[in-house]
Amino acid sequence: MKRSSLQVIAIAVLAILFSSCGKKNNAAAPKYIIGFSQCNSAEPWREAMNKQIESEAAKHPEIKLLVSDAQQSNARQVSDVENFIVRGVNLLMISPNEAKPLTGVVEKAYDAGIPVIVIDRKILSDKYTCFIGANNELIGKEAGEYAAKLLHGKGRVVEIWGLKGSTPAIERHDGFMEGIKNYPGIKIIYSQDGAWLREKGRSIMENALQRFDKIDLVFGQNDPMAIGAYLAAKDVGRAKDMYFIGIDGLPGPGGGIQAVIDGKLNATFIYPTGGKIAVQTALKILKGEKVPKDITLSSVSINPQDAKEYLSGEK
Repeated sequence: MKRSSLQVIAIAVLAILFSSCGKKNNAAAPKYIIGFSQCNSAEPWREAMNKQIESEAAKHPEIKLLVSDAQQSNARQVSDVENFIVRGVNLLMISPNEAKPLTGVVEKAYDAGIPVIVIDRKILSDKYTCFIGANNELIGKEAGEYAAKLLHGKGRVVEIWGLKGSTPAIERHDGFMEGIKNYPGIKIIYSQDGAWLREKGRSIMENALQRFDKIDLVFGQNDPMAIGAYLAAKDVGRAKDMYFIGIDGLPGPGGGIQAVIDGKLNATFIYPTGGKIAVQTALKILKGEKVPKDITLSSVSINPQDAKEYLSGEK
């Protein structure tokens, strides 16, 4: 009898322990699964976006964040989003590699009842819940106006595009052309797709330097490509003969602001990643709150006169 009683007590204690553990696990279980499809993580700006998203998501235990990296492949990103749909994510966040190839699968997610936040790069449809990004055309225009100021309205320009099928690249180009349209003395003499990557920017500039004896300014559609172009020009002793303008304005070593301070760039334009606000907006959507269809992030130009103040946080 005594042995049997001990066995009953032991079983009861174990049952209580297992029940308690189950309750703790249930309490800790995330309420929402968010799938984030990143077009690539090779650019410093995209790394900064990833860190912002992961850091903000970590503050909310009710969120489980799934992240995929398409590595600049449209086909891979389509597959990544398809997988998120199959897994039944509660919300999709995506920064599309290129607009046209990704529009269909984003529409598919949206039509399946999954709220969609599009970050930075647009799709060719209004089938999304919220778009978050800066005004790339306005930034491009400001870059063009700054270039015209540096050149006093006359000069030969090399433009290094980002990925040409992505909306930021198209909009930054259109804006830049708008910014210089009143200056017929400014000519784009060479224009190539650098896919947002520093080494490609460097390679394009090496070709440009071989082809043209005189280059007055380089407009890189992001800082890494502009810095790559600067390094190519420096290698052949021509960096001081021209100006370099980029976009992103990341802080920290290797970022655009430091490049302005170091004299590699003559200007950059801050392009916010939108990572933190994307997670905050996702939570609002998942809780049934209304959010704007479009959230426009603000930008600002950084030049040698104020770069140190921005880097130190004084401005």
